[in-house]
Amino acid sequence: MLHASLLGAKSLMLKSPFSQLPVTRRSLLGTAALGTASIMLAGCTTTAADRPPPQMPPVPQDPELPDYATMYGPLEDNGFEIPAVPYTRIDPQFLRQIVDDPTGQKPGTIVVDTTGHFLYLVRPGGRAIRYGVGLGRAGFEWSGDAVVQWKQKWPKWTPPTEMIARQPELKKYSVDNGGMPGGLKNPLGARALYLFQNGEDTLYRLHGSPEWNSIGKSVSSGCVRLMNQDIIDLYDRVPQKTPVIVTSNAASPEAGVTSSGPAIPIDAGVPQNAELLGPA
Repeated sequence: MLHASLLGAKSLMLKSPFSQLPVTRRSLLGTAALGTASIMLAGCTTTAADRPPPQMPPVPQDPELPDYATMYGPLEDNGFEIPAVPYTRIDPQFLRQIVDDPTGQKPGTIVVDTTGHFLYLVRPGGRAIRYGVGLGRAGFEWSGDAVVQWKQKWPKWTPPTEMIARQPELKKYSVDNGGMPGGLKNPLGARALYLFQNGEDTLYRLHGSPEWNSIGKSVSSGCVRLMNQDIIDLYDRVPQKTPVIVTSNAASPEAGVTSSGPAIPIDAGVPQNAELLGPA
C-alpha cells in the first residue's frame, strides 16, 4: 500500500501497481523524480500511524562500518544521483550495524527475519551485519530456502501479467515492450538479488528502495526491500550462489520456514539473455 500524503486538507487516492486496493499516499521525498518512484514502488508500501521521532541513532562501534552520515549520505552510482537518507528519523535498530549473530548459520548465509524486519548477513566469529528491511504484508509473506542465482545493478523491471491485467497502463513496461529501464523510478531500486529454488525463479527479490520510511514495516507483496544505500552495501558483500533463508524465527531459522507456496509476483522474471550463475 502507499503512504498517506497530506496536502492541506486533502488526501490523494491512488492505486498501487502491486495491489488492487485504493490507498492513501504519503509524500516521501522532496523531488519530483522520487515522488514518481514512490508511485511505481507501490507494491512495497503501506500506511502506518504517525509515530514520535526516534532518538538519535548511535555511532557504529565497529571499525568496519563508517559513521551514519557517511553510510547514508548521497551517492553517485552508475550515473544516478541517490539522495541522502534522513537516518535520524529512522528507528536506530533498522540502521546497518554489526551485531551478535542470532541465527547460528554458517558465514556467508543471508537470513531474512520476517518477524523482526531484519536481514542478517552472517559473518565469521559469531557476528552478523544486520540491515532493516520492509517485508510482505500479512497473508502475502513467502518463506523458505533459496539461493542468489542472479544479481543486477540498476535492474530492469517487468510487471507480471497479473499486475498488467489490473492496471493496463503498465503494459508499456511488459516483457514484449522491453520492461522498465533501471533508474530512480524503478521499483527494484539500485540493486536486485534474484532468489531461486531448485533452479526455478521464486519471483522473490531482495532489492532497493528510496522509501526509507517503509523500513521496519510490513509493506510489500512478495519482496524484501532495503534502503538503496544498504542494498548496494549488501550487493557488494554477497558472492555468487549465496544461500538465503527467509524465516519468521531468526533464532531458529529452520523452525520458522514454512511451505508457503509461491510469492505474489512483483516481477515477470529474470530478463531474457541474463547470465545466470551455474549450478552450485
